[in-house]
Amino acid sequence: MGGHALLPPTSPLLGAVLLLFCLQELCCKWDDVIVHGFPLLDHMDSVLTAEKNVMMPDTSPNSSPQPFVPLLAPSPMTPFFNNSSPKLSGRCTLNFSAVESLISTTAVDCLASFAPFLANVICCPQFQATLVILIGQSSKYTGMLALDSTHANYCLSDFQQILESRGASNNLQKICSIHPLNLTDSSCPVNNINNFESVVDSSRLLVACGKVDAVNECCSQICQNAILEAAKKIALRDGGLTSMDITNNLPEHYSRIAGCRSIVLRWLSSRLDPLSAKHVLRRISNCNVNEVCPLVFPNTTKVAEFCGNRIKNHTACCHSMSNYVSHLQKQSFITNLQALDCAALLGLKLQKMNVITNIYSFCQITLKDFSLQVGSQESGCLLPSLPSDATFDPSSGISFTCDLNDNIAAPWPSASGPPTSSCNKSVNLPALPAATSAHIGENGIDMKLPLFIGLLLALQMLS
Repeated sequence: MGGHALLPPTSPLLGAVLLLFCLQELCCKWDDVIVHGFPLLDHMDSVLTAEKNVMMPDTSPNSSPQPFVPLLAPSPMTPFFNNSSPKLSGRCTLNFSAVESLISTTAVDCLASFAPFLANVICCPQFQATLVILIGQSSKYTGMLALDSTHANYCLSDFQQILESRGASNNLQKICSIHPLNLTDSSCPVNNINNFESVVDSSRLLVACGKVDAVNECCSQICQNAILEAAKKIALRDGGLTSMDITNNLPEHYSRIAGCRSIVLRWLSSRLDPLSAKHVLRRISNCNVNEVCPLVFPNTTKVAEFCGNRIKNHTACCHSMSNYVSHLQKQSFITNLQALDCAALLGLKLQKMNVITNIYSFCQITLKDFSLQVGSQESGCLLPSLPSDATFDPSSGISFTCDLNDNIAAPWPSASGPPTSSCNKSVNLPALPAATSAHIGENGIDMKLPLFIGLLLALQMLS
């Protein structure tokens, strides 16, 4: 990172002095590292996982998470970010300066040490949206809504280099499953503005998607339906799919429509200013984010053994459940709506193994217990269900909003009823506070991650 060599193994004394200096500086800045009055990252042990394991967290229910122990840190004077000059190919034709502010936001959202933990909700949606807007804004000058495979390789590499030079993870393509193919037309028969506008009712599309209702879009799907309709239209163009192909909905046909959907999103991004385009894309992608629980569930055999049928030992049951949940808490930050999905999925999984008691209530499991834990009191942080970004301040560090700071009990699913849906007005979901702006407030807290990030970045380099 930044070209600075780590201390050689022959300098243990110097390393110890440096570590003590860092910890002294950290103590002096203690007031900046507060979440409910306790330092963040006290329980963020999985940050220390080697990079090869960072996307596959230890989900074995047989061991408890290990505490965070700093091993080596750079000087407290070392800046948060590399700020090095990116090594660009010189072969990419995209206009990166057109999305300068979005690139800065993406670099913070995908900060190296935290990208895997913010990936699903914040980092990857922002990373993907910025790429779409980058191509869309550049199409104003090139007329093209897609890159060929050669330029796609160069441009994705350059984009990664720019982000990495500003402190973002160097592994975003893997973390976010982005490939050069995602920048091409993906076999969509329309890839330029003129052909697009000759097929699609562009004014109707702009009316539907010029402004997207962040709260209601996921249920009304006004913009999403307009995008899908436009994607199907251009998929039929010039020897593409037939109407029968679209009706059959085969995997290869779905892939082509998905490619055409990307073309539609880029065209939209060319007709909106970058910030407005970001709001549209993030609000649309947010519907998919909140629909799915991103957690990987370990084997539930131990929980079923102690909590199945009629519970004989209250302590043993709740201990096994607490141990199980502790492994979910090492994976990632999730939204409050995702927590509802995760609680329902785990509940159904346990019910299939003859756990008939509502052990969420029995063992006092809350929605916050499904998210990454922070602070010495193990207070879970649920991110708002509406799109949000991390922010960076030189004096206080990285911060992002935690929603749902009261302890809402995890709802035990009905064995006979359908899964709860936030769009089903007949289903009474637990009261969820509205998403708040990034400051300490009644329904949200601002998590700040200041100088301690230096420790994490050093450990990232050591892994």
